[in-house]
Amino acid sequence: MSRATLGWIVLSWVGFALLPWYGFDRSAAPTLADYFISGSGLVHGLRGAWWLLPILVPLGMALIPVARSSARPGTWLVASGLLGLALIVLQGFTIGLNGWTLDILRALFGEPGPNQAGMGYGAALTSASFLIVLCHGLAARGWCRGDTFVTSSIGVVIALIIVFVFFPVTTILASAFADNSGNFAPSEFVAKFMDKSIWGLDCLSSDLRCGVAWNTLFLGLLVAFGTTALGLAFALIATRTEFRYKKLLRVMSILPIITPPFVIGLALILLFGRSGALSAVLWEWFGVPRSRWIYGLPGVLIAQLLAFTPIAFLVLIGVVQGISPTLEEASQTLRAKSWTTFWTVTLPLMRPGLANAFLLGFVESLADFGNPLVLAGNYEVLSTKIFFAVVGAQQDQGRAAVLSIILLAFTLGAFWLQHAWLGKKVYTTVTGKGDSGIPLPLPRRVALASYFTAIPWALFTVAVYAIIIVGAFVRSMGRDYTPTFEHFITAFRVERADWGLYFSGSAWNSFFATVKVAALSAPLTAAIGLLTAYLLTRQRFSGQRSFEFGTLLSFAIPGTVVGVSYILAFNVPPIEITGTGFILVMCFVFRNMPVGVRSGIATLSQIDKSLDEASLTLGARSFTTMRRVVLPLLRPAIVASLVYSFVRAMTAVSAVIFLVTAEYNMATTYIVGRVEAGEFGLAIAYSTALILVMLLAIVAIQLVVGERRLGRRSASGAPSPIAVQAIP
Repeated sequence: MSRATLGWIVLSWVGFALLPWYGFDRSAAPTLADYFISGSGLVHGLRGAWWLLPILVPLGMALIPVARSSARPGTWLVASGLLGLALIVLQGFTIGLNGWTLDILRALFGEPGPNQAGMGYGAALTSASFLIVLCHGLAARGWCRGDTFVTSSIGVVIALIIVFVFFPVTTILASAFADNSGNFAPSEFVAKFMDKSIWGLDCLSSDLRCGVAWNTLFLGLLVAFGTTALGLAFALIATRTEFRYKKLLRVMSILPIITPPFVIGLALILLFGRSGALSAVLWEWFGVPRSRWIYGLPGVLIAQLLAFTPIAFLVLIGVVQGISPTLEEASQTLRAKSWTTFWTVTLPLMRPGLANAFLLGFVESLADFGNPLVLAGNYEVLSTKIFFAVVGAQQDQGRAAVLSIILLAFTLGAFWLQHAWLGKKVYTTVTGKGDSGIPLPLPRRVALASYFTAIPWALFTVAVYAIIIVGAFVRSMGRDYTPTFEHFITAFRVERADWGLYFSGSAWNSFFATVKVAALSAPLTAAIGLLTAYLLTRQRFSGQRSFEFGTLLSFAIPGTVVGVSYILAFNVPPIEITGTGFILVMCFVFRNMPVGVRSGIATLSQIDKSLDEASLTLGARSFTTMRRVVLPLLRPAIVASLVYSFVRAMTAVSAVIFLVTAEYNMATTYIVGRVEAGEFGLAIAYSTALILVMLLAIVAIQLVVGERRLGRRSASGAPSPIAVQAIP
């Protein structure tokens, strides 16, 4: 038995015998004694919580291979881990705050039965230890070639997805098959699912009104195609041209992703609305009548293209950089023209990036809530329908669940089509062989198409952000353009007091809470997302496709549904974390993880597996191989995941609007409150400050992570060092 396995067995005993098994009452400050021994599972069991004592059995089983060298450690470890997890789950879900949670137990043993609070540090540590012990046992029995790092990684990721994705999502989706009293009623599901407002095809008639499902699907396809095309144009200009201002163009391409919610929609209204700046110019100069065209499909489409193009760009830039110039040079050696080379060699090698960018754009459009809420008008989409079904006058949780199932069906369809399009072809371009070719310049028609696509869009982005900046420094955008710093002073006032500086501005509390949560969630999101991508591309195990789709589940569901599902799942034992900062961090981690997964998969698809195999052949372990070989080549994906997760944690609104508390009031909820109160200047000023903070964070992430180096020459012919080092 390895030292690591023995260490986890010791930790399982520490969690059960020393640390507090249950969470603390937040209204009372726990004493030092509560943290050690007096609140442990063993002490609770001896004092009357008899349902905790059976956990001693699997704890003892794990020690048998230690005491008896002749015992088969793999078998005992697997049995210990499985039994321990089963007992913790069983007692956790059958005994709640008010007694038995199942009717059959009330009937057998009487009411109300025993009661218990949510899990604490001890229960969490013991559960995690049982999980790792189980994974080590499976490795000892030969799973994944006996690699404990791989088996443990698979086990941890699956467990986290089950707890923080499947459990809350199934909690709310189960209500789709229940009536208002909570009883199982499949007929209710059929009636709600077949509703004409969802699947109606009146858009084929004169009034042009489709069902909400068709509206959502059509918008999602438009956004997916548009964001992929724009992202590809920006990526090609940034990596394959000598455009003088491509660094500035690169900054403009990612600006929309760091914009807080509602701000893009508000800026578009201030620009194109009936009283908008551009509408006024067109009316006064050219006689173009003012209209409300921005409200509906055009407005939502423009806003979503602005918001989600950066995601496609972040995914595609690493893929474009990873294409081997040697393959393109070989094509030209065979006398192929530059256009033929691009069409038959370069573009097919971009397929993993294009497919993942398209999938992310489609799923993001389906789940977007803020932009349709501001700009959709009469163009209904599923995300807003779900929101009003939950919090509106209907308060029909079952209808919200049915609409969420439709969204999941669309996501599953896009996921299947992506795999079908990629097929089983090989897209490897980064190998262990020397590759110092010079990236070929783009064909003239591709370069012109990229310029004519990206530059006008970048200029339009500049105009939108000019409106945002102006709105922060004037009294009232559209009415009073008197310059003022009043909005910033109200939000971020700092006063000097006897004890030092006093942050008296109304926005400081939400600002500090937001930065804290974002800084904690971003590295966790990147780590779990890229580890998942590594497992999906480098390992083979049963249920792999289902596991991959599970990583997209929380991403596909609107944030409002995710927020409600977290409340329903984590407001009662066994996992009782509502009202804490931890629930916000976990919500962000698993809401944003799919971007890291898809970006990692797209990048890893280009990296030859022989690099991993060479490292393993030289005696390196899987963890060392991943740290020394894979991670340096994954830098574009690391940057994409860190940037996206940090920014989304700073700007998300739909998921956290139900989870914030007075202690953890996020910046976005503050902005929404100011918008509802009509204080647009204050909201835009706060958003401007957040944009500046996120720009600084993105620069810091780029500097810390650095750029991937592949030993290839740049266009100037200067060789760059090779990042992949030999394993000693």
